[in-house]
Amino acid sequence: MSRKLSTPVLLLLPAFVVLAAVVLLPLLLSLYSSFTPFRLTRPATLWVWAGFRNYERILSDGVFWAAFVRTIVLLTIALNLEMLLGLGLALLVNKATRGKRVLRTIMMFPMMFSPVLVGFQFKFMFNDNVGLVNNALQSLGLTDQAIPWLIDGNLALFAIVAAEVWSSTSVFAILILAGLLAMPQEPVEAAKVDGCTAWQTFRYVTLPFVMPFAYIAMTIRSLDIARAYDIVKIMTDGGPARRTELIWTLVGRTAYSDAQMGLANAMAYVSILLSILFTVYFFRKLAAARTQIGAEW
Repeated sequence: MSRKLSTPVLLLLPAFVVLAAVVLLPLLLSLYSSFTPFRLTRPATLWVWAGFRNYERILSDGVFWAAFVRTIVLLTIALNLEMLLGLGLALLVNKATRGKRVLRTIMMFPMMFSPVLVGFQFKFMFNDNVGLVNNALQSLGLTDQAIPWLIDGNLALFAIVAAEVWSSTSVFAILILAGLLAMPQEPVEAAKVDGCTAWQTFRYVTLPFVMPFAYIAMTIRSLDIARAYDIVKIMTDGGPARRTELIWTLVGRTAYSDAQMGLANAMAYVSILLSILFTVYFFRKLAAARTQIGAEW
């Protein structure tokens, strides 16, 4: 006799089927295609096995490694700036005596905008002819000519960093503020009684307690930046001369402009490996911070 499925399994079965169809099968197909010379213009190449040829090509591709390094640079700069600014905002809001709810709501506004809208917004702001940034600098007398923010390679990357920081600093601010609100006041009062200065209290009492919350924000944001696409695509499209090309903009260009879908999928899986490495790193830092709090508190 065939064994009947239990009621919980029957209830969950539709969800498993949908997940398999929407998530698992596309992942397996993309992984398989990364081992083929699949081109969109030649569908039959999907069934030609090429082994690790795409991955070997990636390892010797200077364009890919330039995009890889540029992604790491963007991730490092953006995460550190967002951490510092978010920490500052959280401390300021925590010190407020009135209107904390209103301030928390205002802090969340940048998170409500889609990356595409943020890209268009900052593309207009950094426009060299009619942009708000150049108009403000010229009105203040800080420069007498328009600065080509999105045309110069180094300045274009700075503009992208500014857009990323503006849109996501609130992630750090909200999580760190949650840590500050949950923090017990007894250690702070004990530090004041012991004669600690405000800086010493912050450095040795407040900061260690809120760092686990900051590492959670870093994990979330590292995944976002490692797969950054929308803002860069809208603002610079990887230009000028690929000076702002990141991994996922290169993946998109390789897949759809060059029609090399197999090679693009191989690049994508290398990028996924990068995201996993950063996630593991920040989770280890999070575990170490929790252990330190448990030992000290």
